[in-house]
Amino acid sequence: MNLKASFFNLKPNVLFMGVVSFLTDVSSEMIFPLLPLFLTDVLGARTTIVGLVEGIGDSTATLFRIPSGILSDRIKKRKALTVWGYSISTIAKPFMYFATSWGIALGVRFADRVGKGIRTPPRDALIADSIEDHERGKSFGFHRTMDTGGAIVGIAITAIVVFILQGGEEALSLNTYHFLVLVAVVPAALAIVVLLLRVKEKAPSQREEMGSSPGIGKFPREFKLFIAIMVLFTLGNSSDAFLVLRAHNLGFSTLGVVMLLLLFNLTYALSSSPLGMLSDRWGRKKVIVGGWMIYALVYLGLGLASTGYELWALLALYGLYYGATDGVSRALVADTVPPERRGEAYGFYHTAVGITILPASVIAGILWDTVNPSAPFFFSAALSVISIVLLVKLVKIS
Repeated sequence: MNLKASFFNLKPNVLFMGVVSFLTDVSSEMIFPLLPLFLTDVLGARTTIVGLVEGIGDSTATLFRIPSGILSDRIKKRKALTVWGYSISTIAKPFMYFATSWGIALGVRFADRVGKGIRTPPRDALIADSIEDHERGKSFGFHRTMDTGGAIVGIAITAIVVFILQGGEEALSLNTYHFLVLVAVVPAALAIVVLLLRVKEKAPSQREEMGSSPGIGKFPREFKLFIAIMVLFTLGNSSDAFLVLRAHNLGFSTLGVVMLLLLFNLTYALSSSPLGMLSDRWGRKKVIVGGWMIYALVYLGLGLASTGYELWALLALYGLYYGATDGVSRALVADTVPPERRGEAYGFYHTAVGITILPASVIAGILWDTVNPSAPFFFSAALSVISIVLLVKLVKIS
């Protein structure tokens, strides 16, 4: 089979990295979306602890993203670092079975995010190295579609397991969560096999050599402005764990929460590739601005929501926001930096997002506990509007 002529003319590395992400997300979405309910329903933790666990877990990845990206530029070994990152996360997941306190759960989440921090910059750079300039939006959009397709399958499996083991029971049970953890190990291991056997490293001689020492100051102005605005936007973009808690707050059972997540990921998967291709034609900034506008409306709606029924429409729109921004933002990074510094650039990009999630999640947890469950969502909507204005006015890219 001519892989280059199939699957919308995608390059083999893009196709197989999509398969790796698909399998990894099948595994991850069976474990981590229900972690907030595991912490609160099973372990009895407070909402502030949920924010702390999710915030530390996500921000931990930032410790490894920049060094991993720089190292992949220097040694020209994108694949090796990607393999290490996926392997660490795969090894960590089974230990969630033994979590008897929120501290142990935090440790597992920490290790999983360490793996993500190591793999993400070299993986994105490997994809960017494998494609032509005019197909970045399409390729990163496809990768996001596969990633989210895995989430859909993982959540669907979770929904079936929850329905069989506990029906419409509102609280998550320990036995249900333990069963999900055990099943999730299989696709995670398969992802490593595909990565090792099918993804090919681009020869070092085909890449330009590093021309300067590492550092954010060495990058173009538009890249630095985009990163700064992303930090502001992400300060209001707390962990999606709060969406799960909001659904629970409005009366959704565990099964209902899982079905909401399934709808969100379905919208995300279906929109990522078309919106990525649209960004190749219309420009990245227009698509990202549109996505951020949707985000502002969704979070305003989440703050105003008084019944569970409203969340179905809001979560569907939330998936559209992700489809318009996640892959397109990665394509924009490749647009604005030299090829020989892509690993470092993706390190800075993912670090900017990841490091801000900790204060964002802690702020959201405090607002939830001390004001009301709507407050974090109003805060997020306000910051997103400010970010839209800054992106439109300051960043001079199409």
